[in-house]
Amino acid sequence: MKLAPGLHRIGSDLINAYLVEDAAGLTIVDAGLPGHWRELERELSQLGYALDDVRGIVLTHGDTDHIGFAERLRQGNRIVVHVHELDAARARGEISKPNTGWGPIKIRPLLGFLWYSARHGGLRTRPVREVATFADGDTLDLPGSPQIIHIPGHTPGSVALHVPGVDALFVGDAITTGNVLTGERGPRPAPFTLDPKRALESLAKLEVVQATWVLPGHGAPWRGGVAEAIRQVRQVAAGRPN
Repeated sequence: MKLAPGLHRIGSDLINAYLVEDAAGLTIVDAGLPGHWRELERELSQLGYALDDVRGIVLTHGDTDHIGFAERLRQGNRIVVHVHELDAARARGEISKPNTGWGPIKIRPLLGFLWYSARHGGLRTRPVREVATFADGDTLDLPGSPQIIHIPGHTPGSVALHVPGVDALFVGDAITTGNVLTGERGPRPAPFTLDPKRALESLAKLEVVQATWVLPGHGAPWRGGVAEAIRQVRQVAAGRPN
């Protein structure tokens, strides 16, 4: 789905992956679930690209619902998968994410999320056997030249990617615009966060970013700017309505 020139989404409001396009080819931001492979192929075909036009995959963190088809693309097409050094072991499947406590739950949204995940291969995600690591402040030599902003909290190696050429900030699970456990919508803290306090503190690093699009791993794309998204997250975290 085209969001803007050079900016595309695959998946749904439940689980997102994104494509950044420029003259050098394509960068994939997060790899959703294994079952999103067909959507990836379809989107590439509609854009006039092939899998070999993908220059790299960048993960906002190493959780299983973000690495879905990454290993298939790495192994089959020799595409390098990039992740923060603190989440590399998680992406490779060497460590598991501790139980974070789920927080508030509404049965219907939860069942919808679990059903969607199961139908899209969420129970058979393959770890990424080899990754390339980056650190805070790096700019990757990939289409869009993603700029890395380390925002620990959801996981130790969670990052945001600023891509000025498409006016977008990819935030992974640092912010959600659709809570998969409650169905609540709008910018808010994401569930399954290892260190909620640190995740909120990390948002301060994003306040200087100028971007219209705020693109989460879960929830609808947000086009209201970074500052307003952060303001709403903090309000929700403080227990105040937006």
